[in-house]
This record gives sequence, structure tokens and C-alpha cells, in this order.
Amino acid sequence: MGYEVKINDKQSEIKIINEVGNIMEIAVDDRVYKVDIVEVEKGIYSLLYDGISYNIELITRDNKTYHATTLYNSFDIDIIDAEARYKNSRKSSEDDDHAFISTPMPGKVVKVLVKEGDRVVGGETVIVVSAMKMESEYKVVKDRLIKKVLVKEGDNIEGDQPLIMLE
Repeated sequence: MGYEVKINDKQSEIKIINEVGNIMEIAVDDRVYKVDIVEVEKGIYSLLYDGISYNIELITRDNKTYHATTLYNSFDIDIIDAEARYKNSRKSSEDDDHAFISTPMPGKVVKVLVKEGDRVVGGETVIVVSAMKMESEYKVVKDRLIKKVLVKEGDNIEGDQPLIMLE
């Protein structure tokens, strides 16, 4: 099982290679660690690695965000799964001002609400895409001119494929 984890500003890939009882073999990026880990109280863990004991308290903010505290350090942990990547991509595509509209995930064009030459106002929905069993509306950030519509309703699309060009 693998995860992408962001600790403070550093992102790493973590894979659980093997787990037998309390003993876990974990790969963090390209390094492999064998640790003995026990939850001694709710949210408090004892780790034994290379003969050294570490205690860590994990405070759950939501099911994918934690605050961790050790004897000397505190840090934030974000679990980045497919859903989090999708939401982050959606947020950035709505917050940033690009020359095109695209979707981060592969999917299917449900509805194209504009045509070439249309003038649209900021916040207006220009296309609806179905991805991951949900429909998403894509909007322009500010007033724009539709330069070119690159897809039609019913088209299957790839992630990050330009759908509508903006001027």
C-alpha cells in the first residue's frame, strides 16, 4: 500500500512493504526502514528503530491531516491521495488565470456551454465534465473571450488536456 505524504513543505512517497504484528517494513522515497510501532495510548505511538525509541503524538485534524509532536519537534502531515490531488488540481485551475480550461483527471465531456467568439464573465461556467463518478463545472476566473472550443459533448478526455482556449 502506498501513500504520498506532505510533512511541512516536503513531499515523500511512503509504501508499507511488509507488516507482521507490530513490525513494519516501510519505504520512504528510496530508503527502507524496519520499525517496531505500537499505539500506547489513543493517538500516541512508540516507535523503535535501529535500537532507538521515539515517541510521537498524532492529533487528527481530519481524516487526511494531522499534527505530529515529538520530544523536540512539531510538524504538520497531509496525506495526499487521488481525491486530494484532484481537489488540489481543481482548486488551482479555478484560482489561476490560464489561457485554457482543462481538467486534471480523465473523464467525459457532459456539456459545452459556450462557442467560439462568446464573451464570458468571471465565474461563469463554460464546460461540465464527468470524472471519478461526479460532474464538475469549470468556470473562467475573469471576463474572457472564448478563442476555440477543442472538444464536443460526449468526448472522452485525458487529464490536463486543453478543452477550451481563452483569449
